[in-house]
Amino acid sequence: MINRELIRLKVVQMTYAYYQNGSNKLDVAEKELFFSLSKAYDLYMYMLELMVDITRIAERSLNTATQRAARLGEKEVPSARFVNNQFIAQLRVNRQLQEFVEGQKKTWADDEEFVRRLYKQITETETYQEWMRETALPSYDEDRELWRRLYKEVIVENEDLDQLLEEKSLYWNDDRFIVDTFVMKSIKRFDPRHGANQELLPEYRDDEDREFARRLFRATLLGADNNKALISQSLHNWELERVAFMDLIILQTALAEMLTFPQIPLTVTINEYVDIAKYYSTPRSGGYINGTLDAIARRLIQEGKLKKSLPEPRSNERAEEETPEE
Repeated sequence: MINRELIRLKVVQMTYAYYQNGSNKLDVAEKELFFSLSKAYDLYMYMLELMVDITRIAERSLNTATQRAARLGEKEVPSARFVNNQFIAQLRVNRQLQEFVEGQKKTWADDEEFVRRLYKQITETETYQEWMRETALPSYDEDRELWRRLYKEVIVENEDLDQLLEEKSLYWNDDRFIVDTFVMKSIKRFDPRHGANQELLPEYRDDEDREFARRLFRATLLGADNNKALISQSLHNWELERVAFMDLIILQTALAEMLTFPQIPLTVTINEYVDIAKYYSTPRSGGYINGTLDAIARRLIQEGKLKKSLPEPRSNERAEEETPEE
C-alpha cells in the first residue's frame, strides 16, 4: 500500500520537519520517517474497519426498528438489504483486518456517536435510498459496488472525519487522500471465493520500495549542499533565500531522486514533484518546480553529469521564469 507516491510525499514532509526542528541526527529522523509511513498503513486498516462499524450501527438501528414494528403490530418488516451486504460480511471476518484490530487495539468504539452520524449521512444519499427501494436480492458484485460508491460519496473528503482523524494522529493530516484511493482499490479487489483469507494490500509492495524510502531520504539530507548549489545556478538574479522554503525542500528531494536512482525516468520524477508542489506549496509553485527541474536536468545532461534523457519541449510549453517568493 505504501507506494512511491506516498514515500516521496513523506520524504518531503520529514525533510521539512528535519530542518524546522533544527535536527542534526539523521538516524533519528530516518526512524521518524518509517514510523510516519507505518502510521499511514494503520490508517488504511482503520478506514477499512470503519465500513464494518457503520454496518454494526445499521444493524442496531434495524433491530430497534424491527422490535418497534413487532410491538406496534405493523405488517411491514424493516428491510435488512443494507445490513446483509455480502462484501461487508467478508470484510468483517478478514483475517488480516482482525489481526490488525486485535494487535493495535484500534476500533471506532470510542467514536460511536460520530459513526452514527456517518451512517445517517449514508441513509440520506440517493445511492442508499435507491438501493433500499429495490426488492430483488443483490449479487455480491452489486453489494461491493454499493460500498465503493458510498465510500466515495460520504467518506472521501469528509471534513468532519478529517478533523477527527487529525485529533487521533498528527501523521494522518495529509495521508487521507492517498489512503482513500487504496481503500477504494481494495474494495474492487475483494472476491467472495477468498473468504476470510482475502489479501489486503501489503504495507510495502516489496523490500525495494522500503529501500527506496531510506535511500531517497538520506540522499536528500546528505546531498543538500550539492543540490542547493544546483538550484542556485538556475536562479537568474535571485538569491536562494527568496525561494519559498517548501519549494526548496521539494527541489532538493527531486534532485536527490534524479541523481540517486538512474532507473527512474526524469519525466516521472519531475511530474511527481510538480504534483506535490501544487498540493503543498504556493499556487504558482507547480510551474516553477517544473521549469527549474527541467532546466537543471538539461544542464546536467549536457555536462555529462546525468545519464538520462528528457523529451524536447514543445514550442507552446515554455517553462515559467518567475520565481515564487515566500
